[in-house]
Amino acid sequence: MNVTEAVNSRRSVRQFLDKPVDRATLERVLETAQRSPSGGNTQPWSAVVVGGDELTRITAAIKAKAATAPMGEGMEYAIYPKDLEGRYEEQRRAIGKEMFDAVGLERGDTAGRVAQMAKNWDSFGAPVQLFTYTRKYMGPPQWSDMGMWLQTVMLLLREAGLDSCPQEIWAMYGTHMRELLGIDDDHIFFCGMAIGYRDPDAPINNFDVPRVPISDAIEFRGL
Repeated sequence: MNVTEAVNSRRSVRQFLDKPVDRATLERVLETAQRSPSGGNTQPWSAVVVGGDELTRITAAIKAKAATAPMGEGMEYAIYPKDLEGRYEEQRRAIGKEMFDAVGLERGDTAGRVAQMAKNWDSFGAPVQLFTYTRKYMGPPQWSDMGMWLQTVMLLLREAGLDSCPQEIWAMYGTHMRELLGIDDDHIFFCGMAIGYRDPDAPINNFDVPRVPISDAIEFRGL
């Protein structure tokens, strides 16, 4: 698989097969991903890879917290800006509609939509989670570095025949996640990433995910 194939085949998978992931494969992917770029070679990312009984423990704890605080508790950053508008908000709403339509959930089916979103806490059936965090004093450039590292990880997972779903939703309970993972208070929890093998027949893994044309996002000058 070349880079273009990895980019084009990567998507946020929301239904995984009940199939284990080899630790040696994960170690190889993460070792290679350490070549990701970062400003000044700071490499500001840290992560915990979780599976088995440990993932079961964390899942149960966050499900219990979500039952009592469904809108989040202990958030340390806003997942979306409160003033999100224009095409950015339109794109966010449109992809939500496409996802719910794919699984047959009407706009008025609040219970069904809540149940679908709650599948995040089960990692959509994936056997592995990658939980990422960094130092609290890190700024936007270092958060960008974390994003580049996560993208590198996701593309290398595709090369290895694996799939993923980055999940910022875990940050709704950021302080609790730090406690569950044993992360010091001088760090901030960023996100989870479900890792496993996609269910190729699941409708939620097959709906179209549009991208804006480059003319809406990129200018060429002097070329």
